[in-house]
Amino acid sequence: MIQNLLRLLLAPAPEPLKDTDARLALAALLVRLARTDGLYAIEEVERIDRILMTRYELDAFAAAALRTEAEAVEAEAPDTVRFTRALKSATSPEERGGLMQALWSVALADGSRDPDEDRLLRMVSSLFGLSDVESAEARQRAERSL
Repeated sequence: MIQNLLRLLLAPAPEPLKDTDARLALAALLVRLARTDGLYAIEEVERIDRILMTRYELDAFAAAALRTEAEAVEAEAPDTVRFTRALKSATSPEERGGLMQALWSVALADGSRDPDEDRLLRMVSSLFGLSDVESAEARQRAERSL
């Protein structure tokens, strides 16, 4: 599955992702965000697992397995732009606000705001077609859920 997702992401004109590939792409994007500040904290790992469990109705073992696979994809994956565009094509505009909330939840999980994480979130929000206001609303929802 990893090679299939990487092949799709590297294609000149990527086709829309299947549900399983979209799950893996989101998990990998969450991992990439968590690793952006150079510290992959246990709070971030736990938050990613909770997001995957809730979003995809997985048990703890399945969520951890998906995250582990996503860690490998993230390490080999192309730039973040391709991840984000692939996710955008696989989701509705309404779903993208939920994706931003999940991303903000991971960024805030370790208790600190990092400028590199903020930059990545601004880029992803823009690539998702969300406004700064929509991203801020997603951040506020994430803060309330913590």
